[in-house]
Amino acid sequence: MKERLGIHMHPVSRAEKSVWIHAVSVGEVLSLQKLIMDLKKRHPEYKIYFSSLTNTGLRIAKDKLDGVDKIFFIPLDFQWVVKKFFRILKPQLFVLAESEFWPNLLREAKKQTQGVILINGRISPQSFKKYYRFRFVFKRILENIDYFLVQTEREKNSLENIGVQTNCIEVSGNLKTEIVLPSFTENEVVQFKKSLNISKACKVVLAGSTRKGEEEKLIEAFSQARKEKENISFILAPRHPERTGEIEQLFKNSPFVVKRRSEINSDQIWDVLILDTLGELSRLYALCDIAFVGGSLIPWGGQNFLEPAFYGKPIFFGPHMENFRELADKFVEADAARIVETLQEVKQMFLLSDDEDTLEMGGKSRQVLNQFQGVTERTLNRIEMFMNKGINA
Repeated sequence: MKERLGIHMHPVSRAEKSVWIHAVSVGEVLSLQKLIMDLKKRHPEYKIYFSSLTNTGLRIAKDKLDGVDKIFFIPLDFQWVVKKFFRILKPQLFVLAESEFWPNLLREAKKQTQGVILINGRISPQSFKKYYRFRFVFKRILENIDYFLVQTEREKNSLENIGVQTNCIEVSGNLKTEIVLPSFTENEVVQFKKSLNISKACKVVLAGSTRKGEEEKLIEAFSQARKEKENISFILAPRHPERTGEIEQLFKNSPFVVKRRSEINSDQIWDVLILDTLGELSRLYALCDIAFVGGSLIPWGGQNFLEPAFYGKPIFFGPHMENFRELADKFVEADAARIVETLQEVKQMFLLSDDEDTLEMGGKSRQVLNQFQGVTERTLNRIEMFMNKGINA
């Protein structure tokens, strides 16, 4: 709370050039890694200030965002608090990621900087209904943004319907498609498997970022698949690791050996591994054979599936991918991803054992991801126009 009130923040020199970037949470923070790295490389004279809304967002930012000069919680959206932050930081440019529309923050950013830009803009169908219903109010909030870089034509149309001028909107693509993840050699993957006691003959199915209500179907499908094929290991990574105990209870009547990631070693045998640690999901995607992306068997809207695509893995998800609809459709059309909905379809995902088929799907997933490159460069070019020339929308 002290940080959100600006207590103990020290004023900077007016002569220092700076950009203030805000992102709400983990996914948005990670999507900005390459952008911030390239921005700092091209403009080392600029200070980069970064704010987030959540504890996890701040923690990931401190861990992953190299080149950021100051990381802090977003100020409380009271006019006097927001004014204090701008008086202390004196940024030339305010950059907002995705869909964080704080009225007082945006109003003050408009007054105190030479430009306010929305990057990687995203408006879900649910949010659009709310914004459109109160468009006369919401339009006034959006008038404080000078330029909108959005992910798809859908967002562009939504903003136009709310009342934003067309010449202030540009479809630049999704920054999340240019994710920066560690690369692992084949030997490193083999050693990681050994540390988890995964045999060479075992096929690993990883269900990542699962939500309450879909684990039951995954567990039932795994149970049925194991009756037909024994050499399948199942790694279950809930979106919220604090649900680990709850998920363990779902296995209480099963014959499987269930272990937590935090307690496993190279000598322990297991059938199901529950990921109860932070920061390891991407590495597990690198070693798995098949990746299922959660939040999609229930009407949640799906989770980001680009990490398994980065590692060239066959991707499966349920029918509810509204949050990533355009990307999901392109992956499915290219047979880089497949939709599973019924128990039988989920079971067949676990049983997928055709090495040629899985390798082909995985290769396609990486190829499709590569088609979306260039978003960071387009975003940087627009940011630089504001940095160099002021408002140029």
